[in-house]
Amino acid sequence: MNTTNHKPGRLFIAAFSLCLLAGTISSIAQPGNPLSPEKINAALDEAFTKFKDVKDGKNADYIKELANVDPDIFGIALVTADGQVFTKGDIESKVSIQSVSKVFTMAKVIEEQGHQAIQDKIGVDATGEVFNSIVAVERMRGKEINPLVNPGAIASTSLISGADSAAKWKNIVQVQSDFAGRPLSLNMPVYISEAGDNLRNQAIAHLLLAYGRMYFDPVQATDIYTKQCALNVNTKDLATMAATLANGGVNPVTKKKVVSPETVMYTLPVMATAGLYDDTGIWFYNSGLPAKSGVGGGLLAVCPGKFGIAVVSPPLDAAGNSVKAQLVIRYVVEKLGVNPYLIQPK
Repeated sequence: MNTTNHKPGRLFIAAFSLCLLAGTISSIAQPGNPLSPEKINAALDEAFTKFKDVKDGKNADYIKELANVDPDIFGIALVTADGQVFTKGDIESKVSIQSVSKVFTMAKVIEEQGHQAIQDKIGVDATGEVFNSIVAVERMRGKEINPLVNPGAIASTSLISGADSAAKWKNIVQVQSDFAGRPLSLNMPVYISEAGDNLRNQAIAHLLLAYGRMYFDPVQATDIYTKQCALNVNTKDLATMAATLANGGVNPVTKKKVVSPETVMYTLPVMATAGLYDDTGIWFYNSGLPAKSGVGGGLLAVCPGKFGIAVVSPPLDAAGNSVKAQLVIRYVVEKLGVNPYLIQPK
């Protein structure tokens, strides 16, 4: 474990990398190398055909309702920063958003309280432990727990503005819906299933409270977080959410400003370092795109300044990430040549 105090330096490196990323993508968009509708449609068609028969992975079953979701749901959506929507497969079937929601609650906290609040009150480094680790909380005494793993996500929920749990829940539903471009609703069976078996998350919340890192009632914060994860989304919703980040916080479909460009600037690096559980490094190494997955089977990725892309396919790998979604998005990134770290010499 690295115990040196170099957090500002690492944050600078992340911000600097993001600047390089944005500049590279800007050059990709220059005339002569457009991401034409024809190229996008062809890439999605090819990816769908290439991976539709993949049978690897299995539905999450530690949340009982997730085991009952149709494993054959398979949809791809790409939404550009100027609002063009491209889809392939099943984009209507809904799944629970699960951990993907963590990104947008974190973004709302940054928008409301500034980026320093997340760094100081939660932490932005990857924990080096599994997503629901209690050891990570205990080892760091509630510090450096990251908003994209369960302890940090529950802390993020507790930081959302609102005088009581109802107001906080309303705020969370509103921001998730604004990113998606339509009102999102609760998947009640999933919520009931999770709420009946969330003792570990409740324990995490109380441990955080003991270390002064919980900012609202721990039981109520855990319940709000549980409901947040049970919001229903489809593939197009997730792609639109990603595209809103790609477009600097303005939903490119509804044209509503959801968060500021500065909020997006601090959100994407956390996705890049902690978006796909224990396999985040592998993902970023192979795609170059900030992304977030959820055990409901959704995965979204952000190509800053260009587009958001999402796939829904419930069967997961051992790390908890959709098997088909990873294959599809990596294929599309390669096909379109948009890995921001693929830099051609001048």
